[in-house]
Amino acid sequence: MIAEPIRVLVTGAAGQIAYSLLFSIAKGDVFGQDQPISLLLLDITPMLPVLEGVVMELQDCALPLLKEIIPTDKEEVAFKDLDAAILVGSMPRKEGMERKDLLKANVAIFKSQGAALDKYAKKTVKVLVVGNPANTNCLIAAKSAPSIPKENFSCLTRLDHNRARSQVAMRCGVPATRVKNVIIWGNHSSTQYPDVHHCKVNMSGSEVTCFDAIKDDDWLKGDFITTVQQRGAAVIKARKLSSAMSAAKAICDHMRDIWSGTHEGEFISMGVYSTGNSYGVPEDLIYSFPVQIQNKTWKIVDSLPINDFSKSKMDATAAELVEERDTAVAFLGV
Repeated sequence: MIAEPIRVLVTGAAGQIAYSLLFSIAKGDVFGQDQPISLLLLDITPMLPVLEGVVMELQDCALPLLKEIIPTDKEEVAFKDLDAAILVGSMPRKEGMERKDLLKANVAIFKSQGAALDKYAKKTVKVLVVGNPANTNCLIAAKSAPSIPKENFSCLTRLDHNRARSQVAMRCGVPATRVKNVIIWGNHSSTQYPDVHHCKVNMSGSEVTCFDAIKDDDWLKGDFITTVQQRGAAVIKARKLSSAMSAAKAICDHMRDIWSGTHEGEFISMGVYSTGNSYGVPEDLIYSFPVQIQNKTWKIVDSLPINDFSKSKMDATAAELVEERDTAVAFLGV
């Protein structure tokens, strides 16, 4: 018996991240090899001709799971009856623009999209916010969709998680699949804290701690952290464009884990709504935690031991998020 198609929205669908992302979704790499897809593609009106070219390419891939493609510039069309929403599109930072100017522009976008989710999407919709500043954009979207549970909203820190995992793997000379349980705490910004105190590396068939595998504490507490924090900027400097392929891969990983669950004994990083937690993170933030997922429901991995080094970095990124949230809320009065 063939399953009913699920309705999946990608915003900023004419952009470069979406160009790397849409094929994987339509091919079945995210929601399953037996799950038909209806793709809804939203972008701003001036980008519709480009979007039409993307639609043509998707058609030309002749993918068996892709049942329908709906390109649009209208929220009431894009957000209707959604099962999943991947909010990639946002206002990019322009030269001379301060962070608060960027925040103000994006707050308006994500308030509107949150309201559209509230009005048109299924109440079970799973929403992933990618557009930066992702944590605060996600919080504004969630606040603007009061009839949808806040637990249904998350923001992308899987790219940072994958970057951290890869750095450890390269240092150890093993595939990234042998590295598990790195954690990204906090904001998807340069204050994020890539934490390897709970990370395990499979070296020649036996699992050891990351610190025992690498045997270079100075690197792990210094250059490793700054490399992960500043990796996006390094890609832009080299490529003259922001991360697209790796961002698309991280989106696929994030949504696949929401749909299919995480492996036993492993946790991944995602920005989720902070309520009472054992780590002292303020409430009412979208903050990146280690999570495990079952039945499309995430749960923060609680009560991991945290040393003073980690705590200070977790608090610093939380402070930045509180400031961002308060600035965003002041713009909107939400």
